[in-house]
Amino acid sequence: MLTKRIIPCLDVDQGRVKKGVHFIQLKDVGDPVAIAKAYEAQGADELVFLDITATTDARQTMTQTVAAVATQVFMPLTVGGGIRSVTDMHQLLRAGADKIALNSAAVKHPDLITAGAEKFGRQAIVVAIDARWQPSRNRYQVMINGGRTPVDLGVLTWAQQAVAAGAGELLITSMDADGTKQGFDLRLYQQLSSIVTVPVVASGGAGSANDFVALFRNTNVSAGLAASIFHFGELTIPQVKTVLKQAKVAIR
Repeated sequence: MLTKRIIPCLDVDQGRVKKGVHFIQLKDVGDPVAIAKAYEAQGADELVFLDITATTDARQTMTQTVAAVATQVFMPLTVGGGIRSVTDMHQLLRAGADKIALNSAAVKHPDLITAGAEKFGRQAIVVAIDARWQPSRNRYQVMINGGRTPVDLGVLTWAQQAVAAGAGELLITSMDADGTKQGFDLRLYQQLSSIVTVPVVASGGAGSANDFVALFRNTNVSAGLAASIFHFGELTIPQVKTVLKQAKVAIR
């Protein structure tokens, strides 16, 4: 049985970790290097670092900050935000990233997924998808540019296309659930994990340890990602893992 992963996420804006609700109303959380070190000590399985304004500010991911974070963690580190070329990917991997997350650039240029997978191996390429429910079309819609711009593309369709292009993992964030602490969007992850063969990381909505139990019992996702509950000290990673063990969920 494959074990499930618990992953904290650092949403970084201008060198500081921020967290909001539905991608807005961002609050300052602290220094990414110090926070990464704390998650290493807590026993996080992986860490995700997303430069959330790099794309909208038309700049590259802050490589120096990534390198500083990488010195503090021995767990796998996924980095995304503002990546537009194989050269950008190479710079971040050299800075200490283990995996590269592509979002907006991948939607605009799917061949970037393929180029990255061919150069670094598909295990190093994560396609991140920001999903928002679109009632008029009865589907989840792809959003880009930090969740600011809707695309006429369904999430399920794009997920399959991204995997076909070479993505080795998918990081799917429910914008509707983001920051609400009302639980993961189980419908979204049930649909997604049933149509792709690569690992799916579920993000958005975690408010309690039992939310992770529900996620892993009711979907086939490989990992649960959270920010708010960990950043603000409402839950620790060991507390979540204890509850998962009690619920007989296989974890690392």
